[in-house]
Parts: sequence; structure tokens; C-alpha cells
Amino acid sequence: MQRRVQHCRQSRSLAVLPLLLAFVIAFLAPAHADEAQVRSIITKFGDAKGFPQIEAVVQELGATGDPVVARSLNALSDGVLHVRKADKQIFILEERGGLRVLDPLSGEAVADAGVARDYTKIRVNNGLRRTIRGVLGSLTLSASDPNARMRAADTLFQTPDPDAIETLDGAIAGESVPAVKMRLQQARAAAVLQSDLPDAQKEEAIALLGGMGDRAALSLLNGFAANAQGDLKSAAEGAADRINTTLAAWDMAQNVWFGLSLGSVLLLAAIGLAITFGVMGVINMAHGEMVMLGAYTTFAVQEAIRAGAPGLFDWSLLIAAPTAFLVAGAVGLAMERGIIRFLYGRPLETLLATWGVSLILQQAVRTIFGPNNREVGNPSWMSGSFELGQLAITWNRLWIVVFALAVFAVLLFVFNRTSWGLHMRAVTQNRRMAASMGIRTPWVDAFTFALGSGIAGIAGVALSQIGNVSPNLGQSYIIDSFMVVVFGGVGNLWGTLVGAMSLGVLNKFLEPYAGAVLGKILVLVLIILFIQKRPRGLFALKGRAVEA
Repeated sequence: MQRRVQHCRQSRSLAVLPLLLAFVIAFLAPAHADEAQVRSIITKFGDAKGFPQIEAVVQELGATGDPVVARSLNALSDGVLHVRKADKQIFILEERGGLRVLDPLSGEAVADAGVARDYTKIRVNNGLRRTIRGVLGSLTLSASDPNARMRAADTLFQTPDPDAIETLDGAIAGESVPAVKMRLQQARAAAVLQSDLPDAQKEEAIALLGGMGDRAALSLLNGFAANAQGDLKSAAEGAADRINTTLAAWDMAQNVWFGLSLGSVLLLAAIGLAITFGVMGVINMAHGEMVMLGAYTTFAVQEAIRAGAPGLFDWSLLIAAPTAFLVAGAVGLAMERGIIRFLYGRPLETLLATWGVSLILQQAVRTIFGPNNREVGNPSWMSGSFELGQLAITWNRLWIVVFALAVFAVLLFVFNRTSWGLHMRAVTQNRRMAASMGIRTPWVDAFTFALGSGIAGIAGVALSQIGNVSPNLGQSYIIDSFMVVVFGGVGNLWGTLVGAMSLGVLNKFLEPYAGAVLGKILVLVLIILFIQKRPRGLFALKGRAVEA
């Protein structure tokens, strides 16, 4: 009985094998047939005469719906698709350390390729490239990767083609990712405006594009309105007006962001000056050079990391910030102990002495690092940008704003929650009374000057991320720093914050109308007029010595 059962099972297994073999053959056969069909279409490039015939072949390749044609289409767009003169076969030619001839479908190198003169390049123009982009976009609409489908939708939106509407309808129906589906609908709306579909569908497309609120949609609507008539023209112009209103609001937000970004730089550059000027009453013309020392310290740290530990490059700024604080702070302490403490009560001589120190520091940096600009690299986490609506935000600017606010918060804590901060505030408000209470005012002056210089060094670390480092770096910010300090209130941290952000935003709103130079002049005039009304700035210090 068991032998009979085994015999039956073996008979059924043998009967199933031919069916499986037939299924495999049936499954594989279309793939070979498809490849042969695609190759026969690609071969037509060899007989094409003129751009219209080449475009017809491109459209025929796109009609196959096979992603494998993307390699040859990209090669055609890049100008590396060639015809072999001998047999009219199509190949991709690359010259990377010698001639490489590749198969247009597989990309594999071809043996016995010959030399470059055996081939003729297939010429393309801008119109053909637009057609190729549209075909490639249609091919990737069914890709498994949502990012690839989004890129395809972007391509079809940028190059609207009425012939792609049917393809887009199928892609929209099968799309499950909301963001990709919305972009596909926008691409379809752009194509509808170029088609001869009924006015009702064009009105729906205008409404959809009008809701986008960006410049790409505005360009499409303006182009359509220029040739439209009647209600469609009115609808397109109305949608364009709404987009212009939206863009004006985003432009204002962009100016505010740029102003806050500039204000954060001014805050870092001015906050140390506000401390030294407020506590000591010293006009430090070498403050900008402390900023410059911080920037060059960042450059030196990065060069050392590149030479000794390249893997730590992303940590270079975290290493450079405390190093720059110590370097600039040490120079500031030496400057106060060696020069400034002998000139208290003589502001003009202090100004001249610090100006001389600034020249010495600039020449020392030129001697050590050379007079040319030095480029400081951005770590990966400070590179690139992102968009918030129509607002473009770069990561380096965003991190500088965060860094400036963090430094401000630390200084507030030091001023208000430590004994040294209490001594500094006491000396600021009434130096004689503080000295009579046992506070060693000379050392408060020394360490306050070192603190202000160290913060200027940290400002140099931040500034190195938004521009080149040069010996004249600090000179660009010293005047603005003094304006911030005077406008906000001498020695007041909150006044420095408000003053820096206010002047930054004001500068960015004036620049488009008056230009960069005239804008700064107007800001200076406005500050002079403001000081006539409030000589002590926005936030005036209070104290018997100050009021006296």
C-alpha cells in the first residue's frame, strides 16, 4: 500500500514539473521579447534624419513604459549617445582615462570598441532635452520609491505636456502618498493649461495652481493669461494677483529672517563691547580684532584636525569655540593689564592706544597666516538649507541664531546668578561705592575685559561660517557694534539684544530700496536722531554714579 502511495506521489510530482517549466518559460519570454523590442527601437536612432525624427524615436521609447530605456535617454540628453558608422548600432561613449564604449541598455563595456572616429554623435537641442525630461518623468511615475515619483512629478510640472495627462491620471489614481499625489495633480493642472480640454477643466486647473502660491505657479498662470481670453483670462489674472499677495507676505518674512540672522551676528560682535564699555567706560577700537582672532583660531583648529584627525571635522566648531574664547580672552587680559589700566579716565588716549593695538594685531595675523583670505569649512550639520513655505533657511544661519541666543542666555546667568556678575553690576552702577565695599575693581575690570574679548572671539567662530576669514574681518563689524551698543543702552544686555535685532531687520528692509551703503548711512542718521531724544539708549542703566 505504501509503495502504491509513493508511486502516486512521484507520478504527480513528475506531472507538475512540465507545468512549472512552462510557467517559467512563459514568465521569462516576455522579458526577452521586451528587450529585443527596445533594442530595435533604439536602433532607429541610426536612421533618424533631423530633430523631429529623433524626437519620434524618443516618444516611441517612452511609450514602451520600460524603465530600462532611461540609460539611453539620459545619454542622449547628455550628448554621449553615438551611432557606429559601420553597422548603425547605438552605443554610449565615455572618455574617462581613455575611450569606453558601453551598451545603451545594460551599460556594460563593449569589446573591440574601436576608436572615437568610428562613431557619430547623435545631436540634440533644447527642445529635444525638454521632451526627454518629460519622457523620463513619465517612466518613473510608477517607481517604488516615493522620492523618485516626486522627482518625476516635479519634472512633469516644470515641462507641462498635454500628452502626459492620461499618464498622470493613471498615476494619480494609484498614488497612496498624499504629498506625491498633490504634486501629480499640480503637474496635471499645468498640462491642462497647455491642452485643448474644456474651459471647465482649465478653470479647475487655475484654481489648483492659484492655491500653490509660489513663483512657479505664478509663471504658469501669467503665461496662460497672456494668451487667454474672457473668463479664463480673468480667472488666471485673479489667481496670479492672489499669488503676488502671498509672495509679498513671504518676501517680508524672508527680510525679517535675514534681519534676525544679521542681528544675531551683530549681537555676538557687540555683546562683548557692551560689557567692556558699560563696566569700564573704555572705547576699545581693537574689539574687531578680537573677532578676527576668533575666526583665525577656527581656521587653525580645522587645519590641525584635517592634518591629524579628519574624522573629527564635524566636531571642529565645538572644539574651536572654547579655544577661540581662551585665545581672544587671553589677548584681551594682556591688553588690559599691559596698556588700558594705565589710561583709565583718559578716553581719547585709550581710543588711540587700542587703535594702535588693532593695527599691530592685523599685521601680526598677516605675517603668520598671510594677507590672502582663508576659507573655513562648514561641518555637515551646518551645510545645506531647507524651505519653510516660501522661506529659504540655511542651516549655518539658523545655527548662528541659536548660538547667539545661547551665548546671551549664558551671559544673563553669569550676570544675575553669580557673585562675579554681582560684582560687575556693582562696579557698573557705582565704582567708588563698590570699591569701598571691598570689591577689587581693578581685577573686575581685567576679567570683564577678558570676558568681552573672549565673547568677541566666539563671534569670530560664527562669522567664519558665513564668509571668508581675512585680517580685516573685524573692521566690517566694529562700527555696527558701537551703533548697537549706543542704541540699545550702554552696558545693558537686553538693550544689546533688542538693538542688534532691530538694526539687523531695519538694514534688510532698507537695502532693497537704498542699497547697502546708503542703507547703513540712513541707519546711522536714524540712530543720531534717536539719541537726541534718548541719550542713554533704549534701556538706560540706573545707579547713582550713572545718573550723576
